[in-house]
Amino acid sequence: MRSLAMDRDSRLFLWQRVREYAVPPSMIESVTARRRVGDWAGACSAARVDVDFNLRSAARLYGREVAARIRSDLRHLAPDLLRWHMPRIAPDGLLRPGLTVSLARYDLAGPNGPMHLVVRTPPAWADAGQRMSLALWTRSGQGPSAHPHPHPDRRFRLDFHRHLWDARRAGELRVRAGLSPHERGWAIDRWADEAAILLDAEGMAAGTVAVRLGGGKRLLLGQSTGTGRRAGEPLVLPDAATWTLPDQELLDAGLVEADRLHPLVAAALGPGPPRAVAPPRPDPHSRLVECRGVRHRIGVVGGVLTPLDHDAAEIRREELLAALTGTPLPCLRVIDEAHRHPECLPDVRARLDHGDVAGALATVEALLGPDALLRAGALREELETAALRRITYGLFRCGLAGVVPFGPRHRQSADRRVHRRHTTSR
Repeated sequence: MRSLAMDRDSRLFLWQRVREYAVPPSMIESVTARRRVGDWAGACSAARVDVDFNLRSAARLYGREVAARIRSDLRHLAPDLLRWHMPRIAPDGLLRPGLTVSLARYDLAGPNGPMHLVVRTPPAWADAGQRMSLALWTRSGQGPSAHPHPHPDRRFRLDFHRHLWDARRAGELRVRAGLSPHERGWAIDRWADEAAILLDAEGMAAGTVAVRLGGGKRLLLGQSTGTGRRAGEPLVLPDAATWTLPDQELLDAGLVEADRLHPLVAAALGPGPPRAVAPPRPDPHSRLVECRGVRHRIGVVGGVLTPLDHDAAEIRREELLAALTGTPLPCLRVIDEAHRHPECLPDVRARLDHGDVAGALATVEALLGPDALLRAGALREELETAALRRITYGLFRCGLAGVVPFGPRHRQSADRRVHRRHTTSR
């Protein structure tokens, strides 16, 4: 029982981290404003989702009726809600790399059908910014692709789970989220109904559905009906139906507040528990430092973190003495440490890992000031690494890169993510 409790706690703490960093409030606000006025392309851009197709070309290739259905789905796509529910991996809760996930399926006449609206995640070595891309996929007529798995994954699919990305269907989340979880997070109470939905969508009155439980284990639901599917190849219950969505558990455990949930999720789940009054936070613009037996202040002045209780002449003198003796004034030492290895570094790193560059820079500017020149150290290395990895993503998008081009730190990070195959909710 202790192992099950530890599994649950680690799963919830990991999802708490995802909910804090993966879809920041600024993204939700921007996406929602664009989606409500019908600007689906702007909403995708605000959610860091690239669009790899053109609706006019789709109309020429597949007909106006199909293009109209795609356009309707795109107008109701909530890309921030999609990002909220995408499969993720431990330990950092980053997007599961190298996936192609079906969002919607459109029947086509001829050998090309059916066509899928899919969302793709880049491979781990090119995941800077945690960007995703939308594309149209058919069985035939596919040209070369830089993506390692361009076809829809039969385990990770959301075409039967529109409530996880379609604003019109978000209200279904409460019913289909699996709110009576097993200790390991299995949505046992939903498996039978979700299997029936899957069978019906595949045109089967009955059949066998495999539930993947992790660790190579699976459970078979139903019995084979001899409908033509070969023995040993049952349908796979989509991952979104296998596990509970963590938001209600996070609320119940007090690990997230209702106003920190995605608004569509919060509306579906209903009001959360009363919010505790948070203790006042210290003023980030003025901090106290013990400096030679006296409390001094440091704060942002003129766009730069500055000692407030030392005049300019004293600061120049102390900087010269520090260069000669290596013993800086305590106020200067604290400022130097803030530049090189600040206490907020884990927060900045997490934001960069999840693609929230604006949030990371805002954190740095609040600490050091908008005009600060970063000194050599861990903070500058993190920002430089994030910039270099964005270049890698651009090369991947252009089909100009197929290996990890930068140093061992990036290669080890990518390898670590590639080989970690269990999802965070599992």
